[in-house]
Amino acid sequence: MSAPASARAAFLARRHVVGRAPAFLPRILIGLVCAGYGVGAAVGWGSARLALFMGDFGLSAAALIAAVSCFLFARSADNRFRPAWLLFSLSSLMAAAGNAVWGWYECVREVEVPSPSLADLFFLCFAPPAIVGLLVLAKRPVTRAGWVCLVLDSWLIGGSLLTLSWSLALAHTAHLADVEGVSVARAALSLAYPLLDIVLVSMVLALHFRRSSVNRAAVNTAIAALALTVLCDALFTSPLLRQTYRSGQLLDAGWFAGSLLLAYAPWGVARDEEDADRLASRTTSRPISGSLAALTPYLAAAVCTLGILYNVIEGRRVDRVVVFTGCTVVLALVVRQGIMLVDNIALTQELAQKENHFRSLVQGSSDVIMIAAPTGILRYVSPAAAGVYGREADDLVGAELSSIIHPDDLGRVVHEVRKFLAAPPGEEPTTRIECRFRSGTGEWLNVESTVNRHQGGLILNSRDVTERVRLQAQLQHNAEHDPLTDLPNRALFTDRVRRALGGRRAGDAGTAVLFIDLDGFKAANDRFGHQAGDELLIQAARRLQESVRAGDTAARLGGDEFAALIVGDVGHDQSAREYQVHEIADRLRLTLSQPYRIGAGEVRVTASIGVAFAEPGITPNDLMRNADLAMYRAKAGGKDRVELYAPQMQAEVVRRSELAARLRTALRDGEFALLHQPVVHLASGTVAAVAAQARWRSAQGILFTPAEFLRVAEDSDRTAELGRWLLEEAVEQAADRSRAGHQVSVAVRLSARRLIDKGMPFGSVEALLTRYGLPSGALMIEVADSDPRVSFDELEQRLVALRRLGVRIALDGFGSGYAAINALRRLPIDVLKLDRGLVEGVVESARLHKITSGLLRIACDLGMQSVADGVDVPEQVLALRAMGCTHGQGMAFSGPLDEYRLRRALVRGEFPVPGSPTVQPVLAGGSVPLLTGSHAETPVPPT
Repeated sequence: MSAPASARAAFLARRHVVGRAPAFLPRILIGLVCAGYGVGAAVGWGSARLALFMGDFGLSAAALIAAVSCFLFARSADNRFRPAWLLFSLSSLMAAAGNAVWGWYECVREVEVPSPSLADLFFLCFAPPAIVGLLVLAKRPVTRAGWVCLVLDSWLIGGSLLTLSWSLALAHTAHLADVEGVSVARAALSLAYPLLDIVLVSMVLALHFRRSSVNRAAVNTAIAALALTVLCDALFTSPLLRQTYRSGQLLDAGWFAGSLLLAYAPWGVARDEEDADRLASRTTSRPISGSLAALTPYLAAAVCTLGILYNVIEGRRVDRVVVFTGCTVVLALVVRQGIMLVDNIALTQELAQKENHFRSLVQGSSDVIMIAAPTGILRYVSPAAAGVYGREADDLVGAELSSIIHPDDLGRVVHEVRKFLAAPPGEEPTTRIECRFRSGTGEWLNVESTVNRHQGGLILNSRDVTERVRLQAQLQHNAEHDPLTDLPNRALFTDRVRRALGGRRAGDAGTAVLFIDLDGFKAANDRFGHQAGDELLIQAARRLQESVRAGDTAARLGGDEFAALIVGDVGHDQSAREYQVHEIADRLRLTLSQPYRIGAGEVRVTASIGVAFAEPGITPNDLMRNADLAMYRAKAGGKDRVELYAPQMQAEVVRRSELAARLRTALRDGEFALLHQPVVHLASGTVAAVAAQARWRSAQGILFTPAEFLRVAEDSDRTAELGRWLLEEAVEQAADRSRAGHQVSVAVRLSARRLIDKGMPFGSVEALLTRYGLPSGALMIEVADSDPRVSFDELEQRLVALRRLGVRIALDGFGSGYAAINALRRLPIDVLKLDRGLVEGVVESARLHKITSGLLRIACDLGMQSVADGVDVPEQVLALRAMGCTHGQGMAFSGPLDEYRLRRALVRGEFPVPGSPTVQPVLAGGSVPLLTGSHAETPVPPT
């Protein structure tokens, strides 16, 4: 809506509210003025002269007010009725001039008004503009037959009134004028007044049944004003009253009121256009008015007959005027009846055609159309019921509508129907109801019905929407359930957790959420294939569904993660409830950890379960987050276990998140530094290689060791970026040292997962070596094998490709991993690096001494070099050297050094070794090899 239109609507709405009460004031004022004029006329105004003045100039002033009012309204109005109000203004102006001339004779000149006079001319000019104005207000016919019927109806009314008036008075007036020898002009004047009044009355009656619905209240008020004026004219022209009439009598009050009503007509109704439109909409269907309009010709003929019968009963001779007029009235009635008969025949044929057309549409429609009486009895059912409901239409006719509606839907349907029937038809012409209908087979069908009013009852246009409802239910089910296991998905599970926390058990701490993760599923999925993995998930979901109680919810959140909602029991104390939930979780763990029969073999996985209990005021997201944290704590604690949520878990997550955020900032701001720890030959003390180690000195001055920040980096999305930085920085500094004459290799520790990561393509290491000019054999990658989820096939391909580039491979943490023997069998390893845990107790523990000695013997038999990590005291140097270990790294020689201190150590070239042996151990393959040797110096281990 535009701004002017909305402003106008707001103004009308305001006027509708605040202007309703003042709308009665003009009516009350007009009533008081008319009543005062009537009282004054009834008592004679107190004097004869005042009576003459009020009877002449008072009527002239009232008529002038009406003329001015209609003229001003016609200028402001902009519609097709504007000429009508201009004509009413002219008609009132003629009346005002006639009364003014009449008053000139009686009040100013104090003489009797001559007959005829100029006043008579003005009075005669009053009727024609009013008649034409009424024709303008009338609703115009659409067809020629309508125009002919309008003319015939006007003549029927006018001729009948003329017959009756002539029989009662006009014939007597004409006879007296002929006997007394009155002039032709005076006689014509005596007859003109009543004849024009008859025409005006005919127009008033014709307009009453044919008036337009636009501005109906204003038209009604104008018709009432003209009707009152015509009535007073009829009384004035009667011979009895004409002889005794004097200005200022009570008859003048009628003319006075008629003029004021005409003056009020346009403005009084224009105050509220909304009320006029509402009135027009309410009166569009007027059966009584329509009946009277149809009876008008016959009533007119009856009036004409009464006029003739009056003359016959009185024994008078029927006047020729009466005979002629009566004949024309009868002829007009016959012609009009013939026209109506032809129209009725045409309408009947058209109605029959439309009825056949709509009957064909109804019978051929796939929708079922039913008509119900106000009592609810079905009066009509279309033939489509046989195909839709499986019941013949004749079997349904006569039955109650409620008998075919599902009992569970009946109350709602009755409520909707009552609400619909109570609403105004203009505001709610139709409504739509969906319920279940009984079919012929006894099955309940979902039916959608469009309901309309029909003679106090209902018309229902119904269609079967059972398939649509089923499809919607299926779509809803699919949107809320996992497609593989058919368990509730994350969205539905979250909704049920929300309802459990918001219901009557909102404060029950016994409600718990379990997060379940299948340990080892990825390895099984990679080994046996995705189809076997899907079958495993389906069996796990079935076990989970069968293990929870009826009121609980089992769900699949995605991948190999499941969840369960255990609803609390009112009445149990918290400790007993927690014990019960823990027991349920442990039973689930045992059930999910049983072997799975996949094809012809068995697959074993375990379950890590985190449990979080509801607390007062906790949100669904927080409760699920707590269970997720507990599940990750269970996995970190060794897997295949149940872990209860504790508040410190969240604190640890916050700390790790803060550290990860600071780690991202440190990578961007260059806060990392690279240190190197010498790898020393245990026999000679010479520096054979350096191990690169990253250190992070934060802006707060805190120095983080790799054990602290690398664990955070492994769980963050900055793992790849940190690995790239460490490798590139180590290669660049090693190239600088090589150009400075320090030919020592550099060892960089990378996890197996990082090596097979797609973010580190095969060509990246070669590009680094080429860019910085690092010679072959100067870079060694230390592979950590502690992650059992890493595919050995991919890792083997990756390491073979790296060895072709001249990169040496070391197996880091040997003796502590999950797959050390398998790694030795399959991977191309050059160096075995003993785990720190083996070195720390090698002197004190004889058992550990034997284990370490055996591992070193394996390395020697495979032709591999060995490096002991964590050699911190001289006794360890002596023990390891005696066992055949070739190299050591630890505080017994040096800690991690910055670049300046490292170069000073390389210039010195060796570190003192306690108890230098006289004979060096001889390994398989000849003399002791150096870590910086080429691949030709170290044989590839057998695979």
